[in-house]
Amino acid sequence: MNDLSQPIDAGPPHAATVVARIQESPSIFTLQLRLDDAAAQVAYRFAPGQFNMLYLYGVGEVPISIMSDPEERAFIGHTIRAQGRVTQGLAALQPGDRVGLRGPFGRGWPLQEMGGRDVVLVTGGLGCAPVVSVIHYVLRRRERFGKLVIIQGVKHAEDLIWREQYDRWAKLPDTQVLVAASEGAALWPWHVGRVTELFGLARFDPNCAVAMMCGPEGMMRVAADSLLTHGLPESQLYLSMERNMQCAVGRCGHCQFGGAFVCRDGPVFDWGKAKTLLAHRGY
Repeated sequence: MNDLSQPIDAGPPHAATVVARIQESPSIFTLQLRLDDAAAQVAYRFAPGQFNMLYLYGVGEVPISIMSDPEERAFIGHTIRAQGRVTQGLAALQPGDRVGLRGPFGRGWPLQEMGGRDVVLVTGGLGCAPVVSVIHYVLRRRERFGKLVIIQGVKHAEDLIWREQYDRWAKLPDTQVLVAASEGAALWPWHVGRVTELFGLARFDPNCAVAMMCGPEGMMRVAADSLLTHGLPESQLYLSMERNMQCAVGRCGHCQFGGAFVCRDGPVFDWGKAKTLLAHRGY
């Protein structure tokens, strides 16, 4: 288990202020938050892959992946799609507004066990948010890892966010960026088709690589089969699950995944454990 950090508090949320808001696309936005308690902000630590519970006062609470750099001390970043009552309310926030924050929660990616390996990241849709912190982590510790391969798929070309970051990452040594859209657009510079069609272009050593996936479950199942076919050992394949997480500590039961709870035992699972559960409808 990756236990680089502990929750600030599993009880009432801590007050946090929006220090910046970025509109990434018509329905996707990023909030940069700072805890009002200066000592708590300094002490805040998280592992890539963990999440926070963001509380919109008077409306409700939602789990949101942390996408900022683990070494960042000035703010805590969350990229959010406005698609429900709480997230639509969060979308209306502006710098200076306040929210509640609990976290970090869950198991992150076992990055400390991945030293010396090529790192392959496969994401679909807004699934890229949980691995952006992984990208920051690897780039800050470049000498500890092999090649970095970022494979991102979106449904519509307009859904791709962080284009400037992808362009910048693609220019770095030993870093490969592959992007696909199921539906392209004028001047779309990348592949048109399924994200799994990019695997044949990915440059990594399957005997010395680790893969991390997040996004729609159907996409992850197909991607896992393709990576295994390309020779990646099953023991080096991980995925981040999404479920209706409400308590964040495994008590309410809303995010049960077989005998596990996504909020407490995940959201990151190894493929060996996840594949059996994903094969059963209803989990």
